[in-house]
Amino acid sequence: MTTPIETIEIARAGWSQTVRRCGQGPLVLCLHGFPDSAHTWDDLLPALAGAGYHAAAPFMRGYAPSGVPADGRYDAAALAGDVIALADELAPGERFYVVGHDWGAVSAYAAASAAPARLAAMVTAAVPPTGRFLASMGPAQMRRSWYMGFFQLRGVAEAAVAARDMALIDRLWRDWSPGWAYSRADIAPVKEALARPENRRAALAYYRTLPPLVFNRRARRRVMAWRTAVPTRIVYGEDDGCIGPASFKDCEQCFNGPIDCQALSAGHFMHREDPAAFTRLVLDWFAVHRA
Repeated sequence: MTTPIETIEIARAGWSQTVRRCGQGPLVLCLHGFPDSAHTWDDLLPALAGAGYHAAAPFMRGYAPSGVPADGRYDAAALAGDVIALADELAPGERFYVVGHDWGAVSAYAAASAAPARLAAMVTAAVPPTGRFLASMGPAQMRRSWYMGFFQLRGVAEAAVAARDMALIDRLWRDWSPGWAYSRADIAPVKEALARPENRRAALAYYRTLPPLVFNRRARRRVMAWRTAVPTRIVYGEDDGCIGPASFKDCEQCFNGPIDCQALSAGHFMHREDPAAFTRLVLDWFAVHRA
């Protein structure tokens, strides 16, 4: 029998966070990216619950029905703070696990940097550590990442995302996971999470934290030197149209602890395209590093 998913709301300073969760046991936080929502984990949450975990998937800051933070922050430190605060709320004082996709992966790396002793292990998907991503930014990856520059155009990008029932979101899904025949039901929760102008501004604001990492020499040195000992499995799609497989080369340089890279024959949303394979990779890694 599948464990039902419940929805709860948690008060934050200046906003509230909506979380989908199920199961009992060690906490696993499942973090979504862009353009996505907490519903992206609706296959994984019951599987984690069935394996004896308390699985929780928040709508990330700015994504409805979560609120838009009053502080207006979307940098890595703020994302890490959200992860730790949610763990403190759901499993105070305990070690926990993280699964992060896209910006959720960025949040996972940031949390591992901010509180390495709290994380038992993590699985990240579709995004390598920031230093490796910057190092891989050759012509091919720059073409894939065109949207990152476009999203810097305030007002213009917001209007483009909103136009024609968010046709740009559909385009990104098709380009990033070209082999996935997703349905309207699959993408509907994403458009609901970005339905209001303030939500679209918030989602694009994540990308507007990136220029300092590219152009500020001190910030770039810091991310290039990043290391963690948190046991990490990185999963990437061989057919990813967003971040190509070459970006995951030499990721081992970013880790002082157990590290494992796994490729799936899928695109950017590999956890939706092949949920059974992705779930096995998560459960196997967490079983090895069970706190």
